[in-house]
Amino acid sequence: MALHHRSLWMTAGFALVVMSAHALDVNQANVAELDSLKGMGPALSAKVLKAREQAPFQNWQDLMARSAGLGKAKAQQFSEQGLTVNGQPFNPGHVTPAEGKKP
Repeated sequence: MALHHRSLWMTAGFALVVMSAHALDVNQANVAELDSLKGMGPALSAKVLKAREQAPFQNWQDLMARSAGLGKAKAQQFSEQGLTVNGQPFNPGHVTPAEGKKP
């Protein structure tokens, strides 16, 4: 039984290391790194970088509001690939339907 628990902890620890190694913060990423995300593409990465020139993104809501074409589905997809905003993964429960969209 102890061996089983040790194995689970080692697997969980390895998963955290792998996730950390693939973390990419949107406020630090360059164009090539953003383009490497499946679903990003050059047009969306250009919008993200242009918006970031004005000011760093504060959170996922800010990123979605200032980057046309980046809604909840894309945010979730990018977060699953390791994208973060100020070190935070996307949490759909923290975004209301009206947020993340330009008026």
